[in-house]
Order: sequence, then structure tokens, then C-alpha cells
Amino acid sequence: MNPILRLIILNVCVIFTLNSFSQKGAEFYYQDAVFKEEIKSVQAFREGFELSYPIYELGADANLLFKFDDLSGDAKNYYYTIVHCDASWNESFILQNEYLEGFYENPVEDYAPSFNTPMAYVNYHIRIPNEKVRPTRSGNYALVVYEGQDKEKLVLTRRFQVLNQKVRVAGLVKRATFDPFKGDNQEVDFTIYHEKLEIVNPREEVKVVVMKNRRWDNAIKDLKPLFIRDRELVYDYDKENVFPGGNEYRYFDIRTKRYNGENVLSTSFHRPYYHVTLMPDQVRANKKYFGYKEMNGKFVVESQDRVEDYDTECDYFFVHFTLPLEAQLVGGTVNVFGALTDWNANKSNEMTWNFEKAAYELTLLLKQGYYNYQYVYVPQGSSKADDTVLEGSHYETENEYQIFVYYRGMSGRYDELIGYQLLQADF
Repeated sequence: MNPILRLIILNVCVIFTLNSFSQKGAEFYYQDAVFKEEIKSVQAFREGFELSYPIYELGADANLLFKFDDLSGDAKNYYYTIVHCDASWNESFILQNEYLEGFYENPVEDYAPSFNTPMAYVNYHIRIPNEKVRPTRSGNYALVVYEGQDKEKLVLTRRFQVLNQKVRVAGLVKRATFDPFKGDNQEVDFTIYHEKLEIVNPREEVKVVVMKNRRWDNAIKDLKPLFIRDRELVYDYDKENVFPGGNEYRYFDIRTKRYNGENVLSTSFHRPYYHVTLMPDQVRANKKYFGYKEMNGKFVVESQDRVEDYDTECDYFFVHFTLPLEAQLVGGTVNVFGALTDWNANKSNEMTWNFEKAAYELTLLLKQGYYNYQYVYVPQGSSKADDTVLEGSHYETENEYQIFVYYRGMSGRYDELIGYQLLQADF
């Protein structure tokens, strides 16, 4: 099948994540999701730090920057609003005027058309906070973008967080203590110090989320303190706080049209678009660990060609992935996974089995840049992507862990984000 046609067919489905965007009465579960096939390259980070997580401290002189491209080619009348969420990303039961200062609905006014690219698009920017709207309370938030002031016409939703640091979090990542089988797991031990915050019932008032490499699908969310000491909550478990070590992310470089970057087999122009074929990959399960520095699944939009503005002058390529296997995996799907797919495994990044070549194949439309990715297996009916089946798992793998601490007092009406810590597993 023509790769362009196949890509269009795959993307016709509205793009949902593993846990579907749902409505239950007045409750909404917000996640990183795209609802229009022409929306690409969605990014969210602290302005000036493209690889950073979208979190900022309440009252700080900083901005979060949200970017996305619309490949329909025409500028659209997009609007956005901001929604406060609880620790589980359901909409909080507080009014917008209680957590937002300014206007609750605003037009997306910062946009520009692409320049000198075969694939025409419009690039959009949203900064939070800005002169029109500013969050005033800490917690989880969702940026909701929609078309023409009609909130039924969803374009995308993107998570971010506002921190009001009231506690201190210290911890470490080590080889799992209780790991008698494969020895490939990592344990995240940490302590919350709350010298300045009175917590009456920490098992009920405090919620902790531990996340590995920005993946919400397999985050640990139900930990309770193992020990409660004077102004200290200790989470020093042996099994409940354990993650598979996994493997380093694969990578490829498509920052230029002039020659083949790292792990690129060929770059060609088939009028009117560029096509990039990556080197055929190999299954890495049951192979020895080989360490190298990568970006823990993230990507950056960049160009090594003569351009002045990456946002509007970087082109789009059809990127072809190939994973040979002895036989097709049954009972689930194989997906390309990472920030390039919004950390989601769905129809848009599900690979197709080629019987003649005995290989899984997928074509993604990606903007020029440097990318990390992995191959994951998603069992039928599961909400978690398993990266160990095809990538293997090793305790030595360099991973990034994030610890979020939420607090809601006995009379509280919403979940505050009062603590945050980033830990590195680097053995």
C-alpha cells in the first residue's frame, strides 16, 4: 500500500490515548491527546528549555510554552482554556475564578505560516501564564484547545503542573532490593520532609505519584508512607516502588535533507514530500546491556540546513520504521512509542505486520529534528505499554524519575501540588 495512503488511513481515527478521554456526568479525565489528524509536533516545556517537563513554581517569573503545528495549511480560529484537575487528572470541583486570574477563554493569537517547506503548515504558540490569564493555585492543569469558541470541537489537550513548594523531597534510585528473578528492576526510595506544613493524617491527606520517563500509563499512584516520623514521611519499600529498568531509547537524526543522519538508511524526495527510511531495527530482549546517553524518549525540533526559525522552516518527513521478527506477536499490538507519539500507544502509531518481509512496519509524519523512540507491546485490553518484551530490561539503564506530592487537608476542596523532585538512575 502507498505509505502516504496508509498513514492517512491510520490517522483518520480520532487520536485517543490508552486510557480513553471520557465524560462521566460532570467529570472529565484529562490527558495528553490530539483530536484532529492534521495537528502534529505538540510540545510543552519551560520556555528556553525544550527538554524540560512542563511544570513551574507558583509566582515564578517564568513561562510554559506550548507549541503545535496545523498541517491543513490555513490559519484557524483556535481558542484555549485552562482546567484545574485533581491528582488523578479529573476536573476539580472548584470554579475557574478560584484558580484563574484574568480571562477564562482566550484566542490563540501567536501563530505563523511555514516558510519554504514542501509540507505547508501553521505553527501556533501559547504561553502560560500570560497577560490575559494566570493560574493562582497549585496542582494539575490541562490546557484545552478548541476551534471557533466551540468546546465541542476539541483540537488537543495537554497536561501541565503548577507547584507551590511546601515540602522537601529527597530520594535515590537503586537496584531493586527484592528482585530474586532477573535482577533487572529499579527501586525508587524517597522521604518527604514537611517541617513547615502540619499534616494531621498523612495516609489520607497526602497523595504521591512516581513517574518514570514521563509515562503516566505505568506511574505508581497509590503509595502510602511506610514510616511516619516527626515531620517526615518515609517511602522505603522493597516491592511497591519498583519499576522495570527497561533499556536505553533508540534514536535517529533527521535534522537535514542533505545527507543521512544517525540510524537513517536513506533520505529521498518523492514529489512533493521527503521520505526517510530508518535502518531496520533488531529486537533487544535477552541481549546484553549497552549503555549510551540519550534523551529518555524525548525529541527536539531542529535543523542543520540553512534556516533561521526551526518552528516555521523545519520541514516534515515521512519516516519509515521497520522491525523484523521471526513471527507476528499475537494477543496485542506493536507500537512505536515515546514523546514522538505523545507517550501513547494507539491506532496512529500501531505497526502493521508485513507477511512477505516478516517484519512490522510503520510510517509516521515527523518534523525535522532528533528523536528517541522504543518499540512497545500492548496486550489486548491493557492500559499499559510493555517496553520490556521487545527492548529488554536492565537495572543499569539510565532513567529519569519524577516524584509529585499532592496535599488535600481534611477541609480541603482540591489537590495542591506541594512537592516535586527529579531523580536520575545512573549506575
